[in-house]
Formats: sequence, C-alpha cells, structure tokens
Amino acid sequence: MDKYFKNKTILITGGTGSFGKFAVRRFLKIKSIKKIIIFSRDELKQSDMILQFNKKELKKLRFFIGDVRDPTRLRAAFEEVDIVIHAAALKQVHTAEYNPYEFIQTNIIGAQNVIQASIDNKVKNVIALSTDKAAAPINLYGATKLCSDKMFIAANNIVGQKEIKFSVVRYGNVMGSRGSIIPLFLKQKKNKELTITDYRMTRFNITLKESIEMVIWSLNNNLGGEIYVPKIPSYKVEDLAKAISSNSKIKIIGIRQGEKLHEEMITKDDMNQVIDFGKYYAILPFRDKTKLKKYLSYKKAKVLKEGFSYNSKDNRSFLNITEIRKILKKENFI
Repeated sequence: MDKYFKNKTILITGGTGSFGKFAVRRFLKIKSIKKIIIFSRDELKQSDMILQFNKKELKKLRFFIGDVRDPTRLRAAFEEVDIVIHAAALKQVHTAEYNPYEFIQTNIIGAQNVIQASIDNKVKNVIALSTDKAAAPINLYGATKLCSDKMFIAANNIVGQKEIKFSVVRYGNVMGSRGSIIPLFLKQKKNKELTITDYRMTRFNITLKESIEMVIWSLNNNLGGEIYVPKIPSYKVEDLAKAISSNSKIKIIGIRQGEKLHEEMITKDDMNQVIDFGKYYAILPFRDKTKLKKYLSYKKAKVLKEGFSYNSKDNRSFLNITEIRKILKKENFI
C-alpha cells in the first residue's frame, strides 16, 4: 500500500495532535514520499514536534501555522498538495455544550474551508477523520462532526471534472490519545480512586497504529463518498479502570451532559447503504450501481444484510480485563 504515496505531498490538518504526530512518523517510513506538511495553530506544539526529528527527517517536513477557520491560509498551505488528511477539530464533549459556536466554526465552517481549498488547489485525495459520536448524535460535538461528514461526502458532487476524491474515516476512542480517559485514570491511580460515570458504560477501542493504518488503507481504496468504519472491539469502562488499577476504589459520578451509555458507529437506518470489506465497513452515500459493482468486483466487498446496528454494547468482539491490560502494556501505558 505504501507505493501509492510515491512522490506525493501529504498535508495533515491538526498535525500536532495525537493522530498527526503518529501519522508523520508512519509516513516518514515511506522513503519515496515527497513531503509531509503539518498544519496547525499552536506554535509551541510545532516547536516541540520539530525537536523530535533528525535533520534527515526534517528535510521532508514542513510546518505551517494556521487555523482551518482561515480559508486564505488554507489555500496557501494546500498549494501543490496531493493528499489531505483532515484531523483538526475541537473534540471535548462537555466543552462543546458550553461553547457551541466555537465548535461550529472549527468543525463545520472549518470543514467547508478545507473542502474548498482542496478543490481550488486540485488536491487528489482527501480523508476526513470522524468519530463514533457522529452516528445518531446526542451532543453538539457529535452533531458538528455529523455535519462535517455530510459535507465531505457531498463534496464529491461539486468537483466537476477535477480528479479529486473525498471520503471519511469514522472510528471509536483512540486508546491513550490526548483528552481520553486513560491519562485521567493513570493520574487518579495515585490517589487509589478512579471515577467513572456509569457501571454500564461501554466504548469502542482502537490504537493509534490501527487508526493510521486504516487511513492508509482508505487512501489506497476509496472511490470517493464513503464513510469507512473499522471492525474493532469494545470494552466496559469499568473493566478498563480495573485493568489500570485493580486495587483502586471506583467512584460513580453520573453521566455528564451529552454523554452516551453506549456508542454507535453504524445505525440501523444506515445499514441499507453498508458494504463489508472484511476488516472494515463502508457506508456509501447511496446505492450507486456503478460504484457498487466496482466494490463488489475488484474491491472484493459484499453487501450486508439489513436490520442491525454496529454499537459498542452489542459488538461481537469484547475485551476482558486481561486483554485490556495486555494492550495497555503493549502500548506502554502501564
């Protein structure tokens, strides 16, 4: 799959975040890659990130200060870019409830700015990162990401004769990413008391490595208009807490505003548009017979039966405490 990136220039919005930093490391392993551009608004994070690379690696890296809210800066940054991975977003659920318009400006208006800059600069392939909270959202963050997903999918209708594809990758909680529950549990472990909102709560789980490999696969296989969803395991948040500290007390603090007991990545209403690639699902924008034929032939996909939703509660794959602890050790969290 790495052959696809030969002589390509990649730009990552939000490139100093957890995903961006891991993705840059992964793309630098592709010796034939031309250039990697990190686009973000935090100069300190960029300065810290620069120090993590040697002189040879830095020759292929470019750092752009900018905000996805600024269309002029985006157009300048996207010049001669082949691939855009849109990872920039405001993500904290409870923060969104108190600052809705800030999230709208970044997650929705910013998404439109990325789309337009990509079209104006004739970018070839665009992948936008999404979240399980965008499926049947009950909080503002999820609603903004659903809007963003719809915009990226609909962008395929306005490209005209330009050779550009827009697709979305939707996955669950990234293990140990900034703002996730694992750093909080590790901090609370020192006081022998971990806080969870509800004993019944479940979540999907994906590692940073799995998320970037999924993006790479999507860039290699997308035709434009798909929302790709990985087949990943779930866990009970209570079991995650016990895997991190079996000796700590668990305190129930109650569900916060905008929080779900269980997350969903494909709803029942989506199922009539879903195809199965084996390792991943894809939600198609509609049953386009031409695209469907392509998928069912050289993409080796199959049509799914209707009638079920893909959610963290009813997931067929569930991690137990031992399995969670094993992953945590492998990822160097404990």
